[in-house]
Amino acid sequence: MDCIYCKGNIVDATTTYMADLEKCIVIIKNVPCKKCSQCGEISYNGTVVTKLEEIINQLENVMTEIAVVNYKDKVA
Repeated sequence: MDCIYCKGNIVDATTTYMADLEKCIVIIKNVPCKKCSQCGEISYNGTVVTKLEEIINQLENVMTEIAVVNYKDKVA
C-alpha cells in the first residue's frame, strides 16, 4: 500500500495518541496504526478509532489534568 501524500510505503506500527480535552489531556500509548515509512503520516482503522473514543469517553470524567494509559491494557 502506498501513502496518499508522498507515495511512500505504509507499514504496521504503533504510535502515541493525544487528545486535549477541556479539563484534561489524555495520552494513549502503543496505539496500533498504519504509518508511512517515508513521511510518517499515520492512519487508524475503524476498530482502533472506536476504541480510542471509548477510552477517551471513560477518562473524560476522571478528575485529573493528565491521564496516560496503555492502549493494549484497555483492549478487551
